[in-house]
Amino acid sequence: MSRLARHGAALLGAQLWNWQALQGGDLARTLLVYLNDGRKVVVKNGPDPVAEADMLRSLGRTGAVVPQVLGVDENALVLQYLPSGSRVAGCWPDLGRVLAQVHAGRPPQRDGACYGWHADYAFGALPVCNAWTRSWPEFWARHRLAVHQEHVGIDLARQIEKLMRRLPDLLPESPTASLLHGDLWGGNVLVADNRVSGLIDPCCHYGHAEVDLATAGIFDRPGPGFYAAHGPLEAGYEVRFAIYRLWIALVHLRLFGATYRPLVAHYLDAAGAGSG
Repeated sequence: MSRLARHGAALLGAQLWNWQALQGGDLARTLLVYLNDGRKVVVKNGPDPVAEADMLRSLGRTGAVVPQVLGVDENALVLQYLPSGSRVAGCWPDLGRVLAQVHAGRPPQRDGACYGWHADYAFGALPVCNAWTRSWPEFWARHRLAVHQEHVGIDLARQIEKLMRRLPDLLPESPTASLLHGDLWGGNVLVADNRVSGLIDPCCHYGHAEVDLATAGIFDRPGPGFYAAHGPLEAGYEVRFAIYRLWIALVHLRLFGATYRPLVAHYLDAAGAGSG
């Protein structure tokens, strides 16, 4: 890790003084780096630092608070250090407000194909395809569900297939294409003094804003102020939330193993595609 710290310092034309590991690190190593000129910055590696820098800049252009990209190459990303230390549970309304800013972002004009992203990327070793698509149910079926079928066993694959056939009836065909964080959970929200101090570790694409609202509740319990600050939920959101959370559960199943199989089964059941 000292090598990563030295590389991050070199990207800024600075000298390394000290470093320490930060929490997290399942898919990337993240360090707090102290430079000889008195600055402290965050340095991380990962599957594609350049793609992550691009996503952070896209989020920042909406006015949402994100760490400034200070330097990047194919091996490391150097970010502004932002204060944190509080829990997301104390700032749900503020997170709803910040997300509303993010979701105001719109895709470039692409002849009607408005769901996707201009590049593919990865969660660790797990590829994430974002090819532009005209239909939102088609995007979710092809790029967020079907890609997992051959990796999760025959029973789950059949349930996923059942759900995909029903997506045109369960998801809106053409929702407003909003900029999405894409992997919004408490660990990817920096909080200081009961306010959001930064969004980190994005998995951006353009799609239905409910994706971020749904994923915020996978490992946390957003308060009513979260949804009120973002905007009222539309009827039938419970099933859509299950469908959107299923993707994160499938990613965790493939990356971290069978511990997440019950979570996948839970969201398949909630979406009406369970084995029962």
